[in-house]
Amino acid sequence: MTKTAFNRLLVWLDDGVDSRGETYLEIRRRLSAYFDRRNRPAPDDLADETLNRIARTLEETGVITMRPPARYCYVVARFVLLEDLRRREYTPITLDEPWNIDALAGADARHQETEDALALRERRLECLDECLGKLKRGQRELILEYYRDTRREKIERRRALADQLGITTNALGIRACRIRNSLEACVRTCCKKEDE
Repeated sequence: MTKTAFNRLLVWLDDGVDSRGETYLEIRRRLSAYFDRRNRPAPDDLADETLNRIARTLEETGVITMRPPARYCYVVARFVLLEDLRRREYTPITLDEPWNIDALAGADARHQETEDALALRERRLECLDECLGKLKRGQRELILEYYRDTRREKIERRRALADQLGITTNALGIRACRIRNSLEACVRTCCKKEDE
């Protein structure tokens, strides 16, 4: 939150009466209690997120017409709560985590890196290479590009890839998920064949 946004938030919350920040602290405390009553794990963070969104709105538009300010705060808080509920109750397949080849074949994650374990891992990687080779060229290029890089570079690469394909980043994520699921199934099948 910028200083300008914070100052606008304070003036808006005071609603014409200078409380020297007391209204802000009271609203923040009430919002935190609101989230706490709904058993959210980080009520203070959600209260801060609510106030940050209001401050951004004030900075962008300059005015919020709904009165009293506390009412608008609870409207925004409700949306923040719903987003938090969805985020915590729905845990999608995380495409950003590195692939765990051992998990694909159902291997015991407790094993140490012995010669046998290294050989097993090598076989699984060979299966992954084989399965990548079975993909259509476009699918193979997409999945390899999708998982290249880390952090900021990864985000920029995915945006560029989506633009190149003429689709949204969400649609790109769905395509990558489908390709990954087929690769995982292929690796499992390949590993079972080699074990037999």
